[in-house]
Amino acid sequence: MMKFLIIEKELKNCETIVLIAPIWNFRMPAIVEGWIDKVLSPPWAYTFKKLVGNYGYPIGNLKDKKAIIFCTYGSPRLAITTFFLNLPIRRLKRGVFHMCGIYNIVYRRYFAVPFVSDAKRKEFLDDVKKTANNI
Repeated sequence: MMKFLIIEKELKNCETIVLIAPIWNFRMPAIVEGWIDKVLSPPWAYTFKKLVGNYGYPIGNLKDKKAIIFCTYGSPRLAITTFFLNLPIRRLKRGVFHMCGIYNIVYRRYFAVPFVSDAKRKEFLDDVKKTANNI
């Protein structure tokens, strides 16, 4: 528990939260999901404004933060955006960052990574570098 308090202190003092992970079966790996569940959680990252009974809506405590998410996919863009309706993006943006009050989000996706040429991989890495330099 102590290490999560240290992480929360570091996040409190930062301007940008950066997540870098592959997408496996339409989710980030369990270790990243676990980090999200333990660190970006109530009451630190958000609280609930009570409406009726046990019902409420989230009030984000991290409104001054921005997020950058870099994700790699094994599938081509068409499969993710058409058949799976951008599920990983929607989960991360709406289900994690918006609840925390973070709406300034840059989401960079790299598709079909195991199948692309070395030249395309270099393009991916150049995009990561460019995005990171513009923080």
